[in-house]
Amino acid sequence: MGWLDRERTIAPPGFNRWLVPPAALAVHLCIGQAYATSVYKTALVKHFGASLTEIGVIFSIAIVMLGLSAAIMGTWVDKNGPRKAMFTSAVFWASGFLIGSLGIFSGQLWLVYLGYGFIGGIGLGIGYISPVSTLIKWFPDRPGLATGMAIMGFGGGALIASPVSTALLKMYDPNSGAKGWVASGDSVGKLFLTLAVVYLAYMMFGAFTIKVPAEGWKPAGFDPAKVKAATLVTTDNVSARNAVKTKQFWLVWIALFCNVTAGIGILEQAAPMIQDFFRQSDGVSLVSAAVAAGFVGLLSIGNMSGRFAWSATSDVTGRKRIYMMYLGVGAVLYTVLALAAPPAPSSTWRSRSSSSPSTAAASRPSRPTCATCSARSRSERSTAGS
Repeated sequence: MGWLDRERTIAPPGFNRWLVPPAALAVHLCIGQAYATSVYKTALVKHFGASLTEIGVIFSIAIVMLGLSAAIMGTWVDKNGPRKAMFTSAVFWASGFLIGSLGIFSGQLWLVYLGYGFIGGIGLGIGYISPVSTLIKWFPDRPGLATGMAIMGFGGGALIASPVSTALLKMYDPNSGAKGWVASGDSVGKLFLTLAVVYLAYMMFGAFTIKVPAEGWKPAGFDPAKVKAATLVTTDNVSARNAVKTKQFWLVWIALFCNVTAGIGILEQAAPMIQDFFRQSDGVSLVSAAVAAGFVGLLSIGNMSGRFAWSATSDVTGRKRIYMMYLGVGAVLYTVLALAAPPAPSSTWRSRSSSSPSTAAASRPSRPTCATCSARSRSERSTAGS
């Protein structure tokens, strides 16, 4: 498979570097679907008869595998080039959907864990790092901008996946017009098959259009010798083996770990969260599945915009100031969100943690019928009269 080798991806002289970001975005917009899993989370709860926690494990496995595969395969990606890495990512990501759909159709939740979670998660990790490292090589004069252009696709992937997934679920489910509709497991399985085909094709487009700069290439007018020396900036290379031995590495790692944990904790639960927030006493939410998907898309817009804006601005202000600004503002806003939110009814929290809304509603004792009430009333009146 020599056509995947790094040598085949070297750009010819005069190649326009602005043709590279669309190829990088092709991969990140696809793997960014991970942030739209909450759209069909309630459907999987109902289909498997599982709790929200058990279904949430699917996303958790995927994110864990993203981090592990990115850390382990980072040097492999740099050595073999972006085309082979993006091709590998596409195969793992699409295979995850295919195996996940098999688990849904057969009613085997462990297959969804294995497919979307484990195998798909490996595709997430490899796909995440390959465009980033490539764009940084093309934009040595604006590394923050380059990183922002790459990762904004990952944040914005749900902006596309959320409404498209909702539309496909409605198309595949004949009962989509019912009040309080929750997608069937069959429709989610068909959605997985569709996404596998579409994402594989689009990620392959990115893999076969990506280019890397030739050795010694630099942008017109860019002189590395004139780069402004600043605190926390070095022209030396630090290997991963040496970086993990420094205190600074682990301090940054802990800060980002906390920030990412808070972010994905909300994104993974976004659709059920907004529906539970406006759920009535009868178990029916005022927020429909379509509106909940729109909320996921709204979060995706903020996610995408923030990734690009903060990264690009850091080229001007410096990385340290940006870290202090967005991590500090984020901590304040999370605190405000926790304090300002009204307490949820206990029944709502029980349904979120242990069962689906429909199951919770069904578990409540039934009320007496009108006929029973009337008979009881007549009996009480006759007793009182005697």
